[in-house]
Amino acid sequence: MSNRSRRQWVASLLAAAGVPLVLVAVLSLVSGRSSDVSTDSVPQVAAVGDSPAARGGTLSAAIQAYQKRLREFPTDGLTWAALSIPYVEQARITADPSYYAKAQGALERSFQVKPADNAEAMIGMGALANARHDFAAGRDWGEKARAIRPDTAAVYGVLADSYTQLGQADAASDAVQHMLDLQPGVSSLTRASYDLELHGRVDDARTALQKALDDSTTPSDVAFCRYYLGELAFNSGQLAEAQKQYQAGITAGGESPALEQGLAKLAAARGNLDEALSGYQRLTQQLPLPQYIAEYAELLTVAGHGPQAKAQLTLLDAQQRLFAANGVTDDLTAATTQADLGDPAQAVTHAQAEWNHRHMILAADALAWALHADGQDAAALDYADKAAALSYRNALFAYHRGMILKGLHRDAEASQALSTALAINPYFSPLQAPRARAALAQLQAAR
Repeated sequence: MSNRSRRQWVASLLAAAGVPLVLVAVLSLVSGRSSDVSTDSVPQVAAVGDSPAARGGTLSAAIQAYQKRLREFPTDGLTWAALSIPYVEQARITADPSYYAKAQGALERSFQVKPADNAEAMIGMGALANARHDFAAGRDWGEKARAIRPDTAAVYGVLADSYTQLGQADAASDAVQHMLDLQPGVSSLTRASYDLELHGRVDDARTALQKALDDSTTPSDVAFCRYYLGELAFNSGQLAEAQKQYQAGITAGGESPALEQGLAKLAAARGNLDEALSGYQRLTQQLPLPQYIAEYAELLTVAGHGPQAKAQLTLLDAQQRLFAANGVTDDLTAATTQADLGDPAQAVTHAQAEWNHRHMILAADALAWALHADGQDAAALDYADKAAALSYRNALFAYHRGMILKGLHRDAEASQALSTALAINPYFSPLQAPRARAALAQLQAAR
C-alpha cells in the first residue's frame, strides 16, 4: 500500500470507529496527512478526548483496529506510529501510566520497521515525551521531525508544548504561529489561547478560544473549548460566566472529569463545601490524577477534615510514585502541595528539582512559594520575579509574591500584590484566598 493510501486509511478507519474528528486529525497528521479538521497530539489539548464516547469505546476501538491491521501488516511503520497516540490518550483519561510504555513500544517498533525519515514516529515520540513531562526530549524529537517534515502542523504542536513548558517563550510563540499558519483549527487555536494567556493577554486568549469553539465539529471539541472558556472566566473571578461555560460543555459533550472539576471548584468558591467535597470525591474516584487529589486534600483541610486530607496526601504520594515508575517526571504538584499542607523542606526539594527540569513560570512560582514556606524569603523573591516575567495575570502568583514581600517587611509592596491577587480573582483558592484577605487587612491596619 502506498504512503498516501495508508494515510487515507488512517482517517477512514478512525472515522468509521466513531473517533472524534480532533483525534482523527492527530492520527492522520502523525501519518503525514494534512487535514481540514482540528489536530492534537499533546497533554493539554488532548483533553478534548474527555467525552464519554472517547472514554467509553472509541479509543479502544481505534487501538483494536490498529492492532488488527498490524497483525496483517506487521511492517507498516506508519500504523505502529499512529497506534502510539491513542495509547498516550488512554493514559491521560484513565490515569493509568502503563499505557505510556505501550506507546513507547509501538514507536520503537515503528523505528525498527522504518528506520529512516520516520517523522511520524518522531512526532509520536515527541508527544509521548511531553505527556511524561520530559519536555527537553519532546523538543528534541519535535526538532528532528521538523527537519524532515517542516510543513506538518503536528510537528509544531509538539514543539509549542515543549517550548512552553521549558520556559522558552519566544520559541513557543513561534511554534504556535507556524501551527496556525499551517492549519488553523481547534488544536492550534487552543494553543494560541494558552500562549496569549501566559503573556497576560486574557481578552485575546478568550477570543482565540471562542474561534476554536466556532470551529469545533464534535461534542468533545465543544466540551473542551467550553471548559477552558470557563477556566478563563473562573481565573478572572467571573463565577456566573464560568458556571455557564462548564455547564454548556457538559450539555454538549456529556460529563467529563475536567468539567466536573470546574463545577466542584465553583461550589467551593461559593462556600458550598459539602457539594464541593462530594464533587471532588467522585472526581478522584473516577480519575485519580495528582492535580485532583491535591485539590481535594486542600478542600478537606479547609473543611476541617484533617485525617481525610492526610489520607489523600498519602494517595497522592502513591499515585506520583506510580507515574514516576512509568517515566513521568512531575515534581510541581508535590512541591506546591508540600508547601501548602506538608513539609516545607520537601517542598523546596521538589520545587528545585522541577526548576532544574524546566525554567517555566509555573516552576518559578512553585520554587518561590516553597522557599517562602521554608523561611527563605530573600531567595524566594528572586523566583517570584522570574514567575512575573511574562505578565501572566494569575491571582495565586500575586498572592505568593505578596506573602513573600510581607515576610521581607516590604509592606507597601506586599499590600499592592495582595490587593492585585484579590482583584484578579477573590476565589482563587479555598485555602489561600482567606489568608490573602487576612494578611491584607493586617497590613492595612498597621499603616
